[in-house]
Amino acid sequence: MKGGYIGKTLFVNLTDGTIREEPIDPGIAEKYIGGKGYALYVLYRRYLKEYMSKGVSPRDIDPLGPENVLVFATGPITGIVGIPSPGRYHVMALRSPLTGSVGSANSGGEFGPFMKFAGYDMIFIEGAAEKPVYIEIVNGHVDIRNAEDLWGLNTFTTTRVLRERVRHRNTSVACIGPAGENKVLFANIMNDEHRAAGRTGLGAVMGSKKLKAVVVAGDHQPQVANVEEYRKLVAEMAERMRKNPVTGSGLPQYGTAILVNIINQIGGLPYKNWQTGYNPEADKISGETLASKYLIKRRPCWGCQIACGRVTRVQFGPYQILYTEGPEYESVWALGNDTGVMDLEAVIKANHFCDELGIDTISMGSTIATAMELYERKLIPEEDLEGLDLRFGNPAALVEAVWRTAYKAGFGAKLALGSKRLAEMYGAPELSMSVKGLELPAYDPRAAKGIGLNYATANRGGCHVSGYTIASEVLGIPEKTDPLTPTGKAKLAKIFQDLTSVVNSAVNCLFTTFEIGARDYARLFNAVAGYSFTEEDVMRIGERIYNLERYIMSLYGFSAKDDTLPPRLLKEPMPEGPAKGHVVELDVMLKEYYELRGWVNGIPTPEKLRELRIEL
Repeated sequence: MKGGYIGKTLFVNLTDGTIREEPIDPGIAEKYIGGKGYALYVLYRRYLKEYMSKGVSPRDIDPLGPENVLVFATGPITGIVGIPSPGRYHVMALRSPLTGSVGSANSGGEFGPFMKFAGYDMIFIEGAAEKPVYIEIVNGHVDIRNAEDLWGLNTFTTTRVLRERVRHRNTSVACIGPAGENKVLFANIMNDEHRAAGRTGLGAVMGSKKLKAVVVAGDHQPQVANVEEYRKLVAEMAERMRKNPVTGSGLPQYGTAILVNIINQIGGLPYKNWQTGYNPEADKISGETLASKYLIKRRPCWGCQIACGRVTRVQFGPYQILYTEGPEYESVWALGNDTGVMDLEAVIKANHFCDELGIDTISMGSTIATAMELYERKLIPEEDLEGLDLRFGNPAALVEAVWRTAYKAGFGAKLALGSKRLAEMYGAPELSMSVKGLELPAYDPRAAKGIGLNYATANRGGCHVSGYTIASEVLGIPEKTDPLTPTGKAKLAKIFQDLTSVVNSAVNCLFTTFEIGARDYARLFNAVAGYSFTEEDVMRIGERIYNLERYIMSLYGFSAKDDTLPPRLLKEPMPEGPAKGHVVELDVMLKEYYELRGWVNGIPTPEKLRELRIEL
């Protein structure tokens, strides 16, 4: 196998306890890289095709049934010393319990590199156990162990117990908390205590499999194909990352929450369930405020020079927490601005509970915000809330709603369904700010039209990191585009989506793309893995991955009808701020986007699939 890869894939069947391994296929790796791309290929070719050959419709696959398959995946860049931000891994599932589409999430920390050090590039988990178990992998030795004593524990305690059991210097734990055990539809997978594979409810998939954790440890070091070129390249890229104002200054100093004031200033920071995009009090929960009042130190992911992670504390008061991490920008916004809670201490506490209990902060905050507007409109009867005072801006209700959701206590059982199902339950589906069932992140597209097109066409649902056009529309990277015009945004969204597919298959941190582009990734792949890629090759691989994922979605029934936005963003002009009067002109952008993609009705044509050499 070429450099960068360990060269092995692990398959663990929890139903019958079988464990097997296979070599990485060099041909598949060259076409799909690794990480998300390789995992998608195997999910389709090995599992979906087999189900269909037996007469099982993909639409009948139960996301919380044993037939769902969960994948932990790394790529050739993961765990390579010197590469900018190589400490990530990707998680996928055949189906998401929240959306019904492909499950997809990404996380940093140490788990990705240590999984490779343990001896595997990817882990496919099949079936379901009868009783709680965890998977332990140490230097290629794999065991399925009893986890009944761990069931019910929070993510922090689970991590510490399992680290103590393994006692290896390179040990990392990916686990679920009570939210995953209770199958909260947006439960996440937590690793290294405060890092989250947060979106699409993959923690609930682990819970349905009775899989409490995956523990990895080892000393296997991936090799580099061209050492001399690799050394020159990583030195060059480290210097460029250091000089870049975003990766070298803004993110290290203030973390991702530096975006609070930046996005608010363009009128795109959604406030009170997206009723507006400007909040004059936003600085109360900004990265600058977090750094000045609550920051203890920075904490990087494995091998990362940016170190955007925050270690924080609240020393006194009702929301005291003496050691925690975050909150990140999306969490600050979802738990704070979106719910109208301007008490940063309450937001820090709610974020801590989400990490401890295993809950996606974006879906959690957004679902609470939806409930608050439903309550404001008198659509939720008081008796349903069982004492939970869901007024916008209520910090105590925010914190209480998190733990109620994790344990499905009282109204928490309804919150655990996510904003789409909650809003439908109370007769106002338009109040769920979601796409394809996945709650939207912290950028109002009425103030940045390109991100609206990305939301609508993002394969996993309402997602900003599928194609982060904000880099161009707001930050001017790689070049500044006008955020308030739909012109040119179809091409922009496609480029960002294709490149992001490559980054998630590398697997590397998306923040590197503030400085490093497709040409640089080609050079990285060539030096590390020994390929001979051009910039065009890299973008074509990204396009292939994006189209394969979209084709799989079509098997689940998704099409152009699902490439839309909440009515509020299409019909209600922004009421104030720099984007006042704007809506998202989605139809105009979508038409051009589909033409660029070669899609009909939101689905790749057979000609497009053949052109991209996608084997069906």
